[in-house]
Amino acid sequence: MADINPNKPILKLKLPTDPRWVNIAEKNIEDILVDHAYCEQKAATSGISLIVKYPDKTKLVEEMTALVAEEWSHFERVMEQLKKRGYGLGRNRPDEYVVELSKHIRKGDKRERQLMDHLLVNALIEARSCERFKLLWKNIQDEGLQKFYYELMVSEAGHFVSFVKLAKEYMPPEVVDTRLQELLKIEADIIANLEHRPDRMH
Repeated sequence: MADINPNKPILKLKLPTDPRWVNIAEKNIEDILVDHAYCEQKAATSGISLIVKYPDKTKLVEEMTALVAEEWSHFERVMEQLKKRGYGLGRNRPDEYVVELSKHIRKGDKRERQLMDHLLVNALIEARSCERFKLLWKNIQDEGLQKFYYELMVSEAGHFVSFVKLAKEYMPPEVVDTRLQELLKIEADIIANLEHRPDRMH
């Protein structure tokens, strides 16, 4: 996956997270960590699904194989943070953010366009996760979690870049850039209309 300098702005999100989200998250750190664990699990599953759906795309299979391994290692690391604090995994919760964003993956279109949409939606999920990890890194009081979220912030930024680059392997760059701008506006609308939940990473 891409190598990223965290001091260089690369995310293109149109709407920043309300800074009050950090206060909500810190007061509900068990719920946030549980939800985060499931987010990492779902990210790994999404990578596997892309491999299964597009096994003929050699570059994609290589990139997703590496991503799945990394996301699963993140899941294991979140589990360590839960265990360290005496928490269990708990139940999975629906991720309304991902559900709403995924509705904009166009169905019945050309195979490469569908792939582009899948990759760009994944890119935006990584970008939003990265932005929230950055907020936690800069504002949360727990020093252990500060370091943890800094490391994951850098990783998620790299995933965002890699997903966009991968989309450009299969569609013209200008088409990808145009679609990315469309999805960024959609993502901002979703964020604007979602309730800030005390037990959710997104």
